[in-house]
Amino acid sequence: MKVSEILQHFLDRADWVDHSNTVDRVIVGDPGKDVDRGLVTWMPNMKALHYAAQNGYELIICHEPTFWNHFDDIPEASPRTKEKLDFIQEHNLTIIRNHDCWDRWPEIGIPWAWAQFLGIAGHPVEFGQAGYQHRYDIEPTTLKEFAQQVAAKCATSGESQVQVTGDLNQPISKIGIGTGCACDIETFIQMGCDCSVVCDDGSVYWCNIQMAKDLGHPVIRVNHGTSEEPGMVTLTEYINESLPIQAELYSHGSTFQLIG
Repeated sequence: MKVSEILQHFLDRADWVDHSNTVDRVIVGDPGKDVDRGLVTWMPNMKALHYAAQNGYELIICHEPTFWNHFDDIPEASPRTKEKLDFIQEHNLTIIRNHDCWDRWPEIGIPWAWAQFLGIAGHPVEFGQAGYQHRYDIEPTTLKEFAQQVAAKCATSGESQVQVTGDLNQPISKIGIGTGCACDIETFIQMGCDCSVVCDDGSVYWCNIQMAKDLGHPVIRVNHGTSEEPGMVTLTEYINESLPIQAELYSHGSTFQLIG
């Protein structure tokens, strides 16, 4: 299957994506290359690139940028960029970005997979921010009990502790779920959520988290990589079930190591 056909498969099924203005494209490499296998990973960092090269993969399908900026601009004057680009080209790697499509892919895309990973059953009762933020209603519990549940799930991705603000004894049942930049606490509050689960790339302490503290709105915060790893699992499964290529997941998990 040609690389361009793999990309087009997702774009053709994502009517929410503006095809003329999307980061979902071939970032580096030959769109016309025929491939029968690919490596799926959250972010194509150097560890993932080395793994691909060492294991004979010529295609990487990723969610986040290759060159440390959202639009994957490649400033040729940057020696750091050149070093990474040279490695990619030297090992004949082709990189597809699947961000805008998979962020809102129904039922199994990024926020859906994150909620399912956390053990939240059922369908969202409300959507916000053009479908990127979800609200789930669960059986009433306390903030402490729910945060412990989140931490236990996230431990499998290398994040055994989560950040929590709010009264640990406060009852909660309307949970806001978002990932990446799509976890605006104000939006969750407007959606009627009484607890927001956010990530470190989409929340700022002095700004929206402090607002939540002042309003008495509980917040649980995890690493961006942790929250989107479940979506990489479902992407790998989808490719294996729907496309004539074999996909392997290269896990990223939490970006940070926790040392105590």
